[in-house]
Amino acid sequence: MNKRSIYFFISSIVLLSFLSCAKKGSITGGEKDIIPPKFLRATPPNYSTNFNKNEIRIYFDEYIKLKDPQKQIIISPPMDPKPIITPLGGASKYVKLVFKDTLLENTTYSISFGESIEDNNEGNPLSYFKYIFSTGNFIDSLSIKGTIADALLKEPDTFVAISLYEVNENYTDSIVYKEVPRYIGNTLDSTHFTLDNLKAGQYKLVALKDASTNYTFEPKRDKIGFLEETINLPADTSKVFNLKLFKEVLDFSPAKPKQASKHKFIFGYEGNADDMKVKLLTETPSDFETRILKDPKKDSLYYWFKPFFEKDSLTFEITNTNNFKEEFITRFRDQKTDSLVVTAKTKGTLPLHKPFKITANIPLDSINNEKISLVDKDTIEVPFTSKLDIVENEITFDFERGEQQLYKLQILPEAIKDFYGNVNDTLQFNLRTKKLNDYGKIFVTLENVSAYPVIVELTNEKSEIISSLISTKDEELLFEYLEPGKYDLRVIFDTNNNGIWDTGSFLLQRQPERVSYYPKLLEVRANWELKQTFKLQD
Repeated sequence: MNKRSIYFFISSIVLLSFLSCAKKGSITGGEKDIIPPKFLRATPPNYSTNFNKNEIRIYFDEYIKLKDPQKQIIISPPMDPKPIITPLGGASKYVKLVFKDTLLENTTYSISFGESIEDNNEGNPLSYFKYIFSTGNFIDSLSIKGTIADALLKEPDTFVAISLYEVNENYTDSIVYKEVPRYIGNTLDSTHFTLDNLKAGQYKLVALKDASTNYTFEPKRDKIGFLEETINLPADTSKVFNLKLFKEVLDFSPAKPKQASKHKFIFGYEGNADDMKVKLLTETPSDFETRILKDPKKDSLYYWFKPFFEKDSLTFEITNTNNFKEEFITRFRDQKTDSLVVTAKTKGTLPLHKPFKITANIPLDSINNEKISLVDKDTIEVPFTSKLDIVENEITFDFERGEQQLYKLQILPEAIKDFYGNVNDTLQFNLRTKKLNDYGKIFVTLENVSAYPVIVELTNEKSEIISSLISTKDEELLFEYLEPGKYDLRVIFDTNNNGIWDTGSFLLQRQPERVSYYPKLLEVRANWELKQTFKLQD
């Protein structure tokens, strides 16, 4: 064998060895990094006393970044203005805080980073790291803990602020609207909270779903929960406090009316407008008439009038039963007239136990059944009745509904007349029913009810009310004609017997009405009966 052959042979052996090794495994760059950053040191050191610096640096063993610092980093007591925190939008081996606020004397400060500190490469979080310091000569060490829930909904909000206000000679219930609390914490993405490094004293405990993150209560935007009694520390450190968040009903406040069309004004409002009254003070024609409708989805009233008359402006007076009175002057001019549009209020399949309803964009005035026909899928005429409700601005068509049927409701021209004498064009609605065994039903028995009446509701997974019953005694309740699906069962303790759930008020120190949820979802199947006993807790 010559030298060239030997060289070729050796080269082939080396190449085969390399390929063999390559088959056994390939280079991957090593295992994925799952280790969070490690705290190394801080200047000044963590848990420093007699703190008098305006800057803190916290060092880590690798490059880090801050994720959602505005939500995750909680400083207690709050500072105004807030400190400058870096890095933002970049990476660094340390977190720097520069204080722009004068620190309180003899106060323990807690800076909780939540899960904001992540390594720069893989985003592994250093969970719940805290930096603690005191401007006095010792660190306060008392703490409280608790849970939050929503007063009405099954699932509570996340990132709820937990506040403690000192109850001293300066405390009033209005403090939550204008001043930041003494101590602040946050549930982050859980339903539990802990407030640490507290000093002895008396406190008011408040929870806020703080939309603007300014640590003050803004009823238009925020949910609130509170403990009625005062917390005493250190005596109450072993207790677990439970807070229920709710949205207050705002005080009634109307907005300036706006003309939306030739014969219509819109009155926006805040709060409860059930007893709101609108009176036109401007001189009107002798045959002047009005009709007021409430928007079912918006906080607005629609003020309709006839006939149109010439004025540069109108003066309205708005009142309610709580002695509210205010006058508004608004421009008035000729505009486009609304055209009558009639639509179905009943959407989708027609339930076997509910009538069919239609509504309109203009107040309705009359209906003529002689120009309306209803036939089934065999074109057999079906007897029906109709009823006009001018308050809800709807027409209800009731008739005996058969299973798995098709109905055609035809409304000929001029059958419906509105407030202005406009009439409809030909309308046709095709209605479909299901078989009775396409539905399921639930029999509910309540046990351990402390007081009646109660409102018993089934809601879907979007918390929309599907069916509601009022119970005034021990009885079996029947929810029928239920679409197959999963439902939540809840009981509202209707303490004021008004048939609805009532929210709370912080200023009145009134908690919302109690709501209890059955702990599991109820699954309804077609042609199926479910019997469920709900034992309520005291």
